[in-house]
Amino acid sequence: MSAPRLVLAAALSAALASSAAAQSTLRIGLAEDPDILDPTLARTYVGRIVFASLCDKLFDIDEKVNIVPQLATSFEVSGDGKEVLIKLRAGVVFHDGEKFDAAAAKFSLERHQTMQGSFRRAEIAPIEKIEAVDPLSIKLVLKAPYAPLIAQLTDRSGMMVSPKAAKEMGANFGTKPVCAGPYKFVERVAQRHIIVEKFPDYWNKANVHIDRIVYQPIEDSTVRLANLRSGNLEIIERTLATDADTVRKDSRLKLSTVIELGYQGITMNVAHGPRAKTPFGENAKVRQAFELAIDRAAINQVVFNGENVIGNQWVAPHHAMYQQSLPVPKRDVAAAKKLLAEAGVKTPVTVELMVPNNPETRQVAEVIQSMVREAGFDLKIRVTEFATSLTTANKGDFETFLIGWSGRTDPDGNMHGFLSCKGPFNDGRYCDAETDKLLDHQRTVNDPAQRKKVFEQIAMKTLKEGPIIYLYHRRFYFAHTTKLQGFKPMPDGLIRVVDVKL
Repeated sequence: MSAPRLVLAAALSAALASSAAAQSTLRIGLAEDPDILDPTLARTYVGRIVFASLCDKLFDIDEKVNIVPQLATSFEVSGDGKEVLIKLRAGVVFHDGEKFDAAAAKFSLERHQTMQGSFRRAEIAPIEKIEAVDPLSIKLVLKAPYAPLIAQLTDRSGMMVSPKAAKEMGANFGTKPVCAGPYKFVERVAQRHIIVEKFPDYWNKANVHIDRIVYQPIEDSTVRLANLRSGNLEIIERTLATDADTVRKDSRLKLSTVIELGYQGITMNVAHGPRAKTPFGENAKVRQAFELAIDRAAINQVVFNGENVIGNQWVAPHHAMYQQSLPVPKRDVAAAKKLLAEAGVKTPVTVELMVPNNPETRQVAEVIQSMVREAGFDLKIRVTEFATSLTTANKGDFETFLIGWSGRTDPDGNMHGFLSCKGPFNDGRYCDAETDKLLDHQRTVNDPAQRKKVFEQIAMKTLKEGPIIYLYHRRFYFAHTTKLQGFKPMPDGLIRVVDVKL
């Protein structure tokens, strides 16, 4: 445990409490410090947790992953699937007092499409044109039918920003975001805290019961839990599986859990710069051997007390779009050694694994290191601060990267951006023309059974070629004080703050 971090958190909590004595304050412990707070440019999971209070979306999801209205009230798809009419909620204003209407929605979506460095561009690429039909209606004209569209609009692609603030601040918008969520931005001190306050003109203000929220990044999960147990935090995300029983036995605390929509795995650098010029990056057989040396079930037991769900695809085995024809492979060291011999590489094969700095991922890396050694790999672990690891991967300065994805409601959101040649999250630069065609084709297929067949074709290619080794699907653990009422764990792992009370 880091005593200085615990003291720092306690001192910060005391200072905030004294400065806002008359206010109710919810203090949330995050596992990392988010990246930029601009929904167009952001890519971190913890950033999405903060956005849940700042930036409402056109649509949201419920506990069963059903799409529900938020800033939009309804949508209607044309018979040919190439036009989508979206009705917008009346009486909504942004945090700067500007009106939310069709023009603002059009601006936000076009900003996602055109802004330099946008991570949303690929998510809504099939939109050819956006029309403001009337003050509270927009029409999305598509290049082709796009099955995941509304699901994409339940996340950052559907977040609306104030046109006035976005134009005035430009690339610096993320330093002081102005959206239409239940809370407005107040202050950010990197690695210390993000503070937001209740927005008095929020469209659903009757269901916002807490005055202020303080997000505190505390990377060490043990320190996060210690701060919760001492009363310096009200809720923490990603409690360790090994700490679940401790929380359950504490009468002052409650544990809420849900299986994530996304996955955790290893991204391979197969074509991104000089770091890909290795036997590992250039030979699929070497990558296949590496995967065969891994025992997913053992990782789950050793690191997570068996609480997670092992998997080998971008969706979990219980998902309707999981390919049962391609089950989770079992560990086979002999087969792994045979593949390395066929590849003609000298053993041990040295490979570096970049790992974000938190206890669970470090332990996962160490278990994998031990496993693959038996097959002929010398795995070097490179521990890196989380936000830095994303930047490093984006530049191609890695060989393998232990990283996950918190997931989207439609499987397209877990795969297209990672496996397509120009995908914004394709850090390893995997690129295959046939795969690209299939990835684009599945977006046009509305029939679930037919779409699943296209997903199977994609899986048969990409699981074999190894741009990503999918390992497991996390069980999100939210530990919180029993004083916190109304909190519901959601499959996307985000902390919704509407309807929550202290």
